[in-house]
Amino acid sequence: MNWYLTVLKKYAVFNGRASRSEYWYFALFNIIIAFALGFITRLINSPFLVYIYDVAILIPSIAVGVRRMHDVGKSGWYIIVPIYNLILACTPSETGENQYGPNPFNETVYGADDYQKPYDINA
Repeated sequence: MNWYLTVLKKYAVFNGRASRSEYWYFALFNIIIAFALGFITRLINSPFLVYIYDVAILIPSIAVGVRRMHDVGKSGWYIIVPIYNLILACTPSETGENQYGPNPFNETVYGADDYQKPYDINA
């Protein structure tokens, strides 16, 4: 539920990056809430509750999708390409920083140049 609230706090933030877990947990809780509202709507026989939720969640859904595309190093416009955006949403994040910002998990990638010989206690 924390990821869902994180996305709502970034209501219309289209820059930056969103991790796979942020994107997919938002999608999961969005579906659960939509089913619950659909059930309640059938009980009270009024579709307006679902419509209000759909309109309220539209911009955060697009924003997290754009940030997810940024996380794999692609433009946010790839969100409108039907199958390819699903493939990109499942792709792991680019390690380190890319043109859209730092990695959401702040993972540091180490290479051969970063290796240092351990301290020699006999010297």
